[in-house]
Amino acid sequence: MVISKYEIPASIENDFKFIFISDIHNADIEPILKTIQEHDAEAVLVGGDFIHDSDYYEKGLEVLARSAKMKPTFVSLGNHERKFKGELLPLILKTGVTLLDNTATTFHGIHIGGLSSGYDWKEEQANTKTTPTPNLKWLSEFAKLRGYKLLLSHHPEYFKPYISALPIDLTLSGHAHGGQWRFFGRGVFAPGQGLFPKYTSGIYKGEHGKLLVGRGLGDSHKFPPRIFNRTEVIIVTLKAER
Repeated sequence: MVISKYEIPASIENDFKFIFISDIHNADIEPILKTIQEHDAEAVLVGGDFIHDSDYYEKGLEVLARSAKMKPTFVSLGNHERKFKGELLPLILKTGVTLLDNTATTFHGIHIGGLSSGYDWKEEQANTKTTPTPNLKWLSEFAKLRGYKLLLSHHPEYFKPYISALPIDLTLSGHAHGGQWRFFGRGVFAPGQGLFPKYTSGIYKGEHGKLLVGRGLGDSHKFPPRIFNRTEVIIVTLKAER
């Protein structure tokens, strides 16, 4: 696991540091929690796929619960949360995190929103090739808020068609797992983007704001294995423009 650090200029009054994690699936959670504990940050943001499915979800919920005891923790929903057969939302809320399911909150003067995955369980089972459309009505309302806006959106493929042109300052995504295999700084495949995807790791500029894609924390020893693509925790400092 690597820890990647970014400093991003922001139109805010004070610096704001947070930890961003995504795509935990069924990974070893102790290194993740140790990183959260050891690094000074105002909050933890979780960008979806913290569970794998109805059989592998306890580790993800444990990360949420233990993170929430250390730092304010904000969570959005990815496609794997949609695979859960049963009532997942009450289990998430029980952990003490702030769940952002097509909702937003304000923290340290920053609007933090969560654009939930457009998948539902039946579409996941059908192996839909095109990522289903998210809740664009909510996204439009979020974009109208005045002040700095930070969006958790699990799917980076939502950025270009739906988010890039909106006045949203920073979008955080996962899902691509870094492209699974990385050669010459490029990922090979990502769900929703196909071969040689554009959005797999790092910062990308949109028409208005920026997209930051994390490589995720899913177990690199499971099939298909990661190649030249270590799992990742991201620490972001929004630097106030004075």
